[in-house]
Amino acid sequence: MPKKRSGGGLSLVQQAAKFLGVSVLAGAVMAGIALPAAGALGLAAKGSVKGFDDIPANLKSPQLSQRTTILDNQGSAIATVYSRDRTVVELKDISPYMQKAIVAIEDSRFYQHGAIDLKGVLRALNQNAQNGGVAQGASTLTQQLVKNYFVEEAGDDPTKVAQATQQTFGRKIRELKYAIQIEQKLGKKKILENYLNITFFGQQAYGVEAASQRYFSKHAKDLNLQESALLAGLVQSPTRYDPVSDEAEAKKRRNVVLQRMAEVHDITQGEADKAKATPLGLHVSQPKNGCITAVKGAGFFCDYVREVFLNNPVFGKTQTDRAKIWNRGGLTIRTTLDPQAQDSVQKSIKEHVNQSDDVATAATIVEPGTGKILGMGQSRPYGFGKNETQINLSVDKAMGGGAGYQPGSTFKPIVAAAAIEGGMPATQEYPSPYEMAYPSPVSACDGKQWVNTDGTKLTNENESEHGPYGMKEATAKSVNTYYVQLISDIGICPVTQMAKKMGVNRADGGQINQAPSIALGTQEMSPLTMASAYATFADRGTYCTPVAIESITQTVGNQKKSLPVPKTTCSRAMSETTADTINTILKGVVEDGTGTQAGLGDRPSAGKTGTTDFRYAAWFVGYTPNMAGAVWVGDPAHKRQMTHITIGGVTYDKVYGGQVPGPIWRDMMSGALSGKPVEDFNLVNIPDSPDRRDGGDGHGNGDTNGNQNGGQIGGLIDGGLTIGGTTGATNGSTNGGANPQPSFSIPEGFLQGNGNGTGGRRG
Repeated sequence: MPKKRSGGGLSLVQQAAKFLGVSVLAGAVMAGIALPAAGALGLAAKGSVKGFDDIPANLKSPQLSQRTTILDNQGSAIATVYSRDRTVVELKDISPYMQKAIVAIEDSRFYQHGAIDLKGVLRALNQNAQNGGVAQGASTLTQQLVKNYFVEEAGDDPTKVAQATQQTFGRKIRELKYAIQIEQKLGKKKILENYLNITFFGQQAYGVEAASQRYFSKHAKDLNLQESALLAGLVQSPTRYDPVSDEAEAKKRRNVVLQRMAEVHDITQGEADKAKATPLGLHVSQPKNGCITAVKGAGFFCDYVREVFLNNPVFGKTQTDRAKIWNRGGLTIRTTLDPQAQDSVQKSIKEHVNQSDDVATAATIVEPGTGKILGMGQSRPYGFGKNETQINLSVDKAMGGGAGYQPGSTFKPIVAAAAIEGGMPATQEYPSPYEMAYPSPVSACDGKQWVNTDGTKLTNENESEHGPYGMKEATAKSVNTYYVQLISDIGICPVTQMAKKMGVNRADGGQINQAPSIALGTQEMSPLTMASAYATFADRGTYCTPVAIESITQTVGNQKKSLPVPKTTCSRAMSETTADTINTILKGVVEDGTGTQAGLGDRPSAGKTGTTDFRYAAWFVGYTPNMAGAVWVGDPAHKRQMTHITIGGVTYDKVYGGQVPGPIWRDMMSGALSGKPVEDFNLVNIPDSPDRRDGGDGHGNGDTNGNQNGGQIGGLIDGGLTIGGTTGATNGSTNGGANPQPSFSIPEGFLQGNGNGTGGRRG
């Protein structure tokens, strides 16, 4: 019995028999003989196929994975992303030197033989027998192309990749049959073109165009002799001959290719010797992939586009289906991003907040009436380094964002809209004392009631703020007690229903809690959510879901086709009269309320400030008739309170929504709107409130120390005071703006994520 070599390999006799079997098989195949399921060659053995005739007749060329290019709405590139870095090119766009080099070193008889080179098989058999090992293979370029098809089809599935590359007779037989088909169907030139586009050249480069760019920073059509020889030499072992990591080994391999080109008379010996004497001449471009390559600070928007693709059923029934299309690439995605708006967002952020600050900012601009996202950015860039992040602070958790941030008083206009839509006049007055207990009971959804069993109280920002107030003045001054009285009158359910109609949801995907404290902005939300909600006011009551993609073109072979894309869905959230009333109220906030620092000069605008208790977050959300934007400032880790803090080189004792986010919003919107038509709102007449009576705290609410609740009882424990009367209040004191502290023990680890600070401080 023949002995195996050390290490368990085949003996020389076994190797010879194996190669002989392959050669006989090849001859049989070429003669068109259908082999039986079992026979002299043992084709039914483990690892083989049942029979040659059982192999499917047609091999479909896989769609090669390629780069995907993401464009802005003007057609300029934002970023390039890919699963495999590949740019498919035609043979005419590949250097003749490269074509000759790959043929010379991989299959020098390519143009003389058919799909299978029997002479090459016999030569390999003889050479390997002499060397006592497998020193030379016998696969033709066509067979290698077939194997690469199998590998490409396997994608990133390690099991399928192993099956596609396993060394068995079964795989060899499949290669042989499909190689014959390809030779008959494609012809030599197309086979060579496909081979050069599919082959892996190392350094994440698939195909000769990507390899040429990676190693020499030039197109494949411009490769010279020695550059072509280097790339051709990589195919056998991209890791071993990697010129970036081992120039000496790569040069040896390059020179082997040059010599082989001379031997087959593609070049003269003199040309080969001259090329051998040259240095490698590398001009390496570092591998770049993904949204980190985005320009104009659009990395997070790029990431949002990817999340939209992977999560939206319009691109495939399952996430696996969608991921497969995304990884195949070859997509040209035209987005809604407006370069003017995006530039303005980034410029304003850079001017007002430093990357290294203790806190960060995130800003988003959308277009009312279309839902198009025009700009999206943040002060901490997309990346992996210090003061960088891959978390998109502008969007919900399900789309690559965090847990969101309490919007504070920017939620109050939603309460006002629910009240007005339900018939409440905008002149409605409430006593609005500086301090008061939450009214109780308050109706909630499903016939339930919220009950303040502990007599939990809240205050306004300053003791000087006490009513009576009408809605317009209370909104301009961001009076907490007014809005708690308002939601108590109309009930919680109309507010949560209005929020839903305006696309307002918690960033973590949870339900908005059924507690009156939601009026003060205690539920964590994202800037994109708030910008889209306020765009409802700008469009006179019509809410449009945000969209980021305008069109997608997919390249399949030489054909291009358009893919369906998700469209915005617009629906009426409130009457035009209600929206016009809110616009009139919020215009006043910018003109003479807490948002004066956000004003746009001669261009009409409206908006609302928001600052949460503990000052973990500050906001300004505003709009003109043609753009809406939201700006959040805070600590993404939810640890740094914004008191005695330096932001953008300016020191603040306390941060307010109108003081830091307001100017960011003003500058980004001014630039984004530059050159755009100046439009005005459809305003309504809201009579001014009569002269206020000095109510002091004369409504019997609160104690004389002013150290009861800091305006937040919802959003910590089951939405604050839970329906049915179970309490879960946070008693944080506010004495003219002092930092509230919980007056009961909070379980360790309870305050987690982004946005469990108290809501409702004036901005």
